[in-house]
Amino acid sequence: MRRTVTIGALAGLLSAGMLDGVLAQTMDGTQPIRVAHAGSRADGPDGRRSPRGEDAKAFAEARVAALHAGLALTPDQEKLWPPVAEALRDLATLNRTQREARRERGHDPAAQDAPDAIRARADALNARADALRKLADASQPLYATLDEAQKQRAALLSRPIGGPHGPHRHHRDD
Repeated sequence: MRRTVTIGALAGLLSAGMLDGVLAQTMDGTQPIRVAHAGSRADGPDGRRSPRGEDAKAFAEARVAALHAGLALTPDQEKLWPPVAEALRDLATLNRTQREARRERGHDPAAQDAPDAIRARADALNARADALRKLADASQPLYATLDEAQKQRAALLSRPIGGPHGPHRHHRDD
């Protein structure tokens, strides 16, 4: 069970997006309030802003580097890291591509057709499933060599920004 949770946490490393607005609750707890970072503009479909282009790529690379540094891998474990890093980067690239596609569909009235939206979501979920399987397959040999402290750090460093109840709790997979 713990192995599944940690591998799931690794998969979640980049799957939730990065550096979005902060989510707060109203006093009665019924409506979430989205608060953008100071100086940013809320331009996402849900009022949040996420990095784009080179910024998004740089943030994703920083998350991969942070995980790598935080794991403090042994020389033998280092040999197993490149496929994991590649799978994480591929997942981040897929997330950026899908996020941009959602933005474009949101501005195209013809894309609001229900069957088209269902097909787009199915295609996105299939692509995401393939990327997550690749990450699971790539991380399994490395994970098998991690000690308990490394596994705990991996779980901590793999959490979406904001923690389990933060801004990514309701992230859509497409």
